[in-house]
Amino acid sequence: MTRLIVGPFNRVEGDLEVRLDLADGRVRSAEVSAPMYRGFEQILVGRPAHDALVIVPRICGICSVSQSVAAAQALADLAGTTPPPNGLLATNLMLACENLADHLTHFYLFFLPDFTREVYATRPWYAEARRRFAALSPDGAGDHHRLATAARQRWFTLLGTLGGKWPHTGSIEPGGSARAIDAAERLRLLAKVREFRGFLERTLFGAPLEAIGAVASEAELQQWHAQAPMGGDLRAFLTISADLGLDTLGVGPGRYLSHGAYRQPDGALAFPRGLWRADTGRLAPLDLSAITEDVTHAWLEDGGAPARHPARGLTLPDADKPDAYTWNKAPRLAGEVVETGALARQLADGQPLVRDAVARVGGTVHTRVLARLVELARVVPMMERWLMAIVPREPFCHAAPLPDEGEGVGLTEAARGALGHWVSVRGGRLAHYQIIAPTSWNFSPRDASGTPGALEAALEGAPVRPGETSPVSVQHIVRSFDPCMVCTVH
Repeated sequence: MTRLIVGPFNRVEGDLEVRLDLADGRVRSAEVSAPMYRGFEQILVGRPAHDALVIVPRICGICSVSQSVAAAQALADLAGTTPPPNGLLATNLMLACENLADHLTHFYLFFLPDFTREVYATRPWYAEARRRFAALSPDGAGDHHRLATAARQRWFTLLGTLGGKWPHTGSIEPGGSARAIDAAERLRLLAKVREFRGFLERTLFGAPLEAIGAVASEAELQQWHAQAPMGGDLRAFLTISADLGLDTLGVGPGRYLSHGAYRQPDGALAFPRGLWRADTGRLAPLDLSAITEDVTHAWLEDGGAPARHPARGLTLPDADKPDAYTWNKAPRLAGEVVETGALARQLADGQPLVRDAVARVGGTVHTRVLARLVELARVVPMMERWLMAIVPREPFCHAAPLPDEGEGVGLTEAARGALGHWVSVRGGRLAHYQIIAPTSWNFSPRDASGTPGALEAALEGAPVRPGETSPVSVQHIVRSFDPCMVCTVH
């Protein structure tokens, strides 16, 4: 058996190292290490509760809005308040803007450039893939890479109007959004959303968003793909995926967690909360009391209990701990490994194409990427409706005085999946603050029973070509989860 260490990874937010044991040209087992420590959970303790809204967005520069939303919801739960309809809609717009930008970034800047490597030079799609997706190419290739970067820049100008700035947007409060939107601004925002729609329909999909969202099965998708195999970047991805067998690569645990996303004025969630299981094909209610964080293989003290609920969790560094290999804890739901992300959201919502694809091949590199693209097509029209539902001159934010004592939980969906903040306040100050980020779930280490995390298990069986020191299959599997390691080691 051969040991191979892969990392640090480029085009990944934060530090990541993967240790592989190889045998017979395949990965026999994997250990995923988050080698950076940051300590936000200790930074927060002892501060006035409202300081969390300033500190937690600094956990990450690419998903700071999601951290703000989770913190604001935790404090709103503590205060027992609900934002007014305009505040909910404005917050949803900010979160959706960031999440969709992350999906676009993942597809064009993080994931597709791997298919322009020389290892694929003999594939029939290679030349066209280079022309579209090559990053920083000296010969000027990468046309769509540049178009996507420009579209992303223009898209983020929404957050200048909605929240004042990005990243670390400061307008999100327990009582709603502190930045009111007037009638003229609403029209300008709608124009920006429709400009982004135009880019997606011309370049990514080559079809109306509603047509993509209406595709109901893999068979229907393949029929659409066959009409023009490289006729848009989704079709190009499907061509590459079919040729390389990405639908067989990186199989996940078959259990998918969603905290639910985009709370509506009527109290419903645009994407529901729950645990979707492949073995039953059904969505089960989410039992928050069943969440634990195991620190058996993390460089953290266990305080006498290796697995704790986050409401009673500890973050006590122990850099010399035997048998530890990461700063990431191992979140579990009722003792089980789960996967989270756009794939989980679309499965929880019953999106027919994604459910059909997962029923056929499971959670794989192919279905993770497909779910993000389906979500792009579905959420942009939602944003158009949310903008039209805003009532200018109605309140966007209520006062939400925080009690001196109490506990709260904030649950939301970042681009990469389920994000939770657990907070307790004593004497008006934060006595306890614990966070489980999406990549904490997906990139977790082994737990006390030795069960590998979602990515660790997904890497098992990945092919390794002779002489590879950074196997392309491993790169594809890792990137299919779209890691954000700085959130993981908050």
